[in-house]
Amino acid sequence: MPDYHDDLRLAQALADAADAATMARFKALDLKVETKPDLTPVTEADKAAEELIRSGLERARPRDAVLGEEYGEDGGGPRRWIIDPIDGTKNYVRGVPVWATLIALAVRGDQAGTGGEGGSGSAGGADEVVVGVVSAPALGRRWWAVKGGGAYTGRSLAAATPLRVSRVGRLADASFAYSSLGGWEEQGRLPGFLDLTRAVWRTRGYGDFWPYMMVAEGSVDLCAEPELSLWDMAAGEVIVREAGGRFTSLDGVPGPFGPNAAASNGLLHEEMLGYLGRA
Repeated sequence: MPDYHDDLRLAQALADAADAATMARFKALDLKVETKPDLTPVTEADKAAEELIRSGLERARPRDAVLGEEYGEDGGGPRRWIIDPIDGTKNYVRGVPVWATLIALAVRGDQAGTGGEGGSGSAGGADEVVVGVVSAPALGRRWWAVKGGGAYTGRSLAAATPLRVSRVGRLADASFAYSSLGGWEEQGRLPGFLDLTRAVWRTRGYGDFWPYMMVAEGSVDLCAEPELSLWDMAAGEVIVREAGGRFTSLDGVPGPFGPNAAASNGLLHEEMLGYLGRA
């Protein structure tokens, strides 16, 4: 099995730099906020964090491609870094501490043996996320995973606690996290969503990256969102998977490359999809 721990260490260092930049402007009275064409906010901190990460990758992994929420995609090849500089920008703008920098590395399936700084090889095979870091400095939390190496949370690689999903096996005993109702209604999935909320023990609208990390920790059993981008999902997907859970689209396709997400402890996944796959 390839070793991606050098890439994980790099992602951790990049997250450190991003944390310093984002925390420096969090709750700043003069924070500059713009509206993007899709009517979502973007701050100077989003841009600065992505620029820092891209600059670090250009120095350390110049042959790798980069996809980021704010500056799009650069480069090509079998390795691609996927960045969301601030997942939860609306929270960031309002001073709510639930936001995080997401950094992931996806490798083409037939390049799984390259590791390190990348390499040559054929162009076939599906992408797989092999490294993920989710860093939430305002919460004082960080989560990470590397393919085949497990998922962890802690202050550093040297001081880490392993993550493991829950063993809850009945919907009636399960905790389900979601983002908001609007997207479910727009997609015609609201009836199934509401039926699921009635079938489970508990529901909470934590939103953004956090419920996926709770699934990985075992404190939440199910979570789903009806509309997402790759940079919203990539880092969380490998963390949930390495913690023993499942991460698919609402149609049941494994991985973070679809238009939406469903994550679980695995035991309840098919039942959840039975409700949320209705459109």
